Parts: sequence; C-alpha cells; structure tokens
Amino acid sequence: MKKMVLSLLVDNTSGVLSRVAGLFSRRGYNIDSLSVGVTENPNYSRMTVAVSGDDRILSQIKKQLLKLEDVISITELKDGESVCRELLLVKIKASLEERQQIISLTDVFRAKVVDVATDSVMIEITGNVNKIEAFISLLDGFEIEEMVRTGLTGLIRGNAKISE
Repeated sequence: MKKMVLSLLVDNTSGVLSRVAGLFSRRGYNIDSLSVGVTENPNYSRMTVAVSGDDRILSQIKKQLLKLEDVISITELKDGESVCRELLLVKIKASLEERQQIISLTDVFRAKVVDVATDSVMIEITGNVNKIEAFISLLDGFEIEEMVRTGLTGLIRGNAKISE
C-alpha cells in the first residue's frame, strides 16, 4: 500500500470540508491525515490530505477530487519535492526526577516545553512524521496523559508549478 499527500486549493466557503470528506466516505476511502486552513488569499483554503491505497485507488482519489467544483487545484506533495510538517502536543506525567529526563529529551529533538505543572510537563514538537514518531517512541517509559497531533501540512518546494 502506497501513501500519498495531496495539497488541495479549494474555495473558502462553508461545506467544502464536508463535501471533500463525503467523497472519501462514499467511496470507502480512508483519510490518514487532514488539515485545513485559509491561504494568503481569504477566498481560498488549502487542505492537506494524506491517503493510502494502491495505484488505482490513489489515481481514482485524484480524479474524483478534481470533479468537485470547490476544488481549484490538486498538487501531490512528493518526498524531496515538498516540505511537510506536523505539530504534536503531548502532556506527560512527570515527577521531579522524571522532569529533567523529559526536558533533556525535548532539547535533543529541538522541541519546546510549553507548560509545566506540579505533576506534568507539556511538550510541543514540530517536524516531519519520522521525527514525531521517533519522539513518541522515546517517551515509551513515561506515562502520556494526553496527546494530540495536527496532521500533515505542506507546500511544494521552490518555484514548482501547481498541477491540476
């Protein structure tokens, strides 16, 4: 099974997210990750959608998305040709002794401590999926109280043209 990350430029109107998500659910396709935000032009939003499937399914997803009238363009964000990032917030239960270990680990990954309570530490880390996964795996010996990930977001590098 292949993974593909698509950057969709869509009209910034109500219901667009519902129509895109509905297209996936009607056809039985799963969305691995989804993030949406307004662009530099308030008339448009950019959706970053990570999906998995065989070549036929991935091709079909692109074709079906282009049929939606709210979708202006679709760009596949390929490794090496784009920059993709994700944000993770994680609250870790931490005694006084564990706190220093967690902070040291945070420094190694160039993450940030964003909140400290008497019994926990909250960390913010941004990076590619591999970096996020590696950080989470190193937290194995600690008790994670809560964790949230934004999902991928990305842009194509340099002056590359946006495809349709």
